[in-house]
Amino acid sequence: MISKILIANRGEIACRIIRTARKMGIATVAVYSEADAHALHVEMADEAVLIGPAQASESYLKVDAILEAAKRTGADAIHPGYGFLSENPEFVERVEKAGLIFIGPSAKAIRAMGLKDAAKALMEKANVPVVPGYHGEAQELVVLAGKANEIGFPVLIKARAGGGGKGMRKVDRQEDFPAALSSARREAKASFGDDRVLVEKYVATPRHIEIQVFGDKHGNVVHLFERDCSAQRRHQKVIEEAPAPDMPEDMRAAMGEAAVQAAKAIDYAGAGTVEFIVDASEGLKADRFWFMEMNTRLQVEHPVTELITGLDLVEWQIRVADGEVLPLRQDQLSINGHAVEARIYAEDAEKGFLPAVGRLMHLAFPGGDIRIDAGVRAGDEITPFYDPMIAKVIAHGKTRAEALGKLAGALGRTEIAGTVTNTAFLARLCRDADFAAARLDTGLIDRNIDSLTEQAAAPDAILALAVLAGSGMVPSRNGPAVSVTEIGPFEIWGAPKRPVRLEIHGTEKTFQVERQGAASWRISGEGLAPGGLQLDAVGRTGNDWSFSAGGVMQRCRLVSSSTEVAIFFEGLTYRFGKPQGKRTDDLAAGGDQVISAMPGIIKQVLVAKGQDVKSGEPLVIMEAMKMEMTLSAPRDGVVAEVLVTVGAQVPDGVSLVMLESEADAA
Repeated sequence: MISKILIANRGEIACRIIRTARKMGIATVAVYSEADAHALHVEMADEAVLIGPAQASESYLKVDAILEAAKRTGADAIHPGYGFLSENPEFVERVEKAGLIFIGPSAKAIRAMGLKDAAKALMEKANVPVVPGYHGEAQELVVLAGKANEIGFPVLIKARAGGGGKGMRKVDRQEDFPAALSSARREAKASFGDDRVLVEKYVATPRHIEIQVFGDKHGNVVHLFERDCSAQRRHQKVIEEAPAPDMPEDMRAAMGEAAVQAAKAIDYAGAGTVEFIVDASEGLKADRFWFMEMNTRLQVEHPVTELITGLDLVEWQIRVADGEVLPLRQDQLSINGHAVEARIYAEDAEKGFLPAVGRLMHLAFPGGDIRIDAGVRAGDEITPFYDPMIAKVIAHGKTRAEALGKLAGALGRTEIAGTVTNTAFLARLCRDADFAAARLDTGLIDRNIDSLTEQAAAPDAILALAVLAGSGMVPSRNGPAVSVTEIGPFEIWGAPKRPVRLEIHGTEKTFQVERQGAASWRISGEGLAPGGLQLDAVGRTGNDWSFSAGGVMQRCRLVSSSTEVAIFFEGLTYRFGKPQGKRTDDLAAGGDQVISAMPGIIKQVLVAKGQDVKSGEPLVIMEAMKMEMTLSAPRDGVVAEVLVTVGAQVPDGVSLVMLESEADAA
């Protein structure tokens, strides 16, 4: 039996594997980068080994360092989690050559499914239905564009070595094909080291339905039913659920059998997922699904399968890797209820889902029967080096409606301060009329994006309370009494007053706080009614605040730091920034420059000094937190300076391109 597992990963999945290993009585070894020295997975594991600097290429992707860590600690098996080296066949071979057990499929199976074009050809031979398209070797623009015309627009360009939506572009018109191809290739090269692509027919009303398969080393393969991952943006899964809504039994059987055949065709052992694209234009039908790809690893969304089957898929992985026969036969597997999972990310939904960074100064998840899979805790930092996922929130119910209701409620009770998150967006999606009614396809989020990302205006009382907290004139921790030292200097005549500036949805506003009594305050300023708003009976115990506005006593949770005030009230989070003073960059002419939105690497510089540019024209392409971003000209003008070069690592808030000032141009 495996006695000690080294986990070649980090974050949520590393913590997830440690929990199962501990339950099985197996010791664990964590590896970590310098940026993760105090990470949760390091704390949870029995042993931990530093393997390199913050950059993944110098740590979590360093095979030699990982194998050396296994040798030093006496580990006899390695679990790759997902991402990083999990689908790297050379890594599998190195692990096995070192005399260790790889908890996953064989290198041969990974190679068979690693390239989309080869995998589709293999599936065709195994009689698994495949999406119409071009999967050939020729990669010249003229060939690919010609094939796209033959297939008929719209088409999808897909990185053949890709996954997770990387290197994928939808193209609606022939004239857009060259630019989309260039962008897809660039992203594919950066993500997978391979810029070759395939071109497929775009299904107009697509649903993304995948089948969880499991094989052992004795030739047995079963499927653990389906997951629906149609709620996507930029081809990235947002909410996943099991089973698929409205799935007919004949289609479930057909898809399950196709997935099993796919796994058997490559002698698959371990956990894998066979992904299908489904034409839902006329409902779900057994002849309207096609193979897309197979992920030869555990999926991020595996918890929904665990909840409807009552199984631990990580335990199955370990047992299969150790040579055991699959614990159950196909006829012993069944579906119990419905499960839904949402991925909480540090990202700004109101700004195009721009990834965010920051220290988690407050983090609280709901209790009860909600499952939380997290790799962070309060005080941890979301850095630009890795995927910005904070946690997965998973709910289970007897019906889909019950599970969705539980998930929406849990998201509303999740409290995160220190960085912007997508929790409000996720909660709105759970309650979206189309999503709730299971009118699903992969374009649902894009169609409803305005309502799903609308800015929620804070109630006047919450705004006033944020201003009070931002003033520093706060009540004592255990009641309404207020000390002079907490208030600050009194005015010689009259009540103590203090001006306060807060940033609300990117706009800085000015307020005034005036003390009316021991626990009463009047707040006035922009956005509040003339004369201001009176807060009475203000008190707090820790982060729990109480106050009366207009005779109504209310309660909320408030967390304040040097950079923001976050208030959790009635299932919503309201964030107010504390202006830190103008940066040098901000003091320049407002529309004269392009500024990095966050730390990242410059991938392309598209302009040169002296070049005329139009408003909205792409100037720089940078990559940050696994996402490619295009930074555009803020106005028409002439490039005065290009301040970066390709490959440069830039911090947040620096100038990348300067335009001649409009005064100079005139």
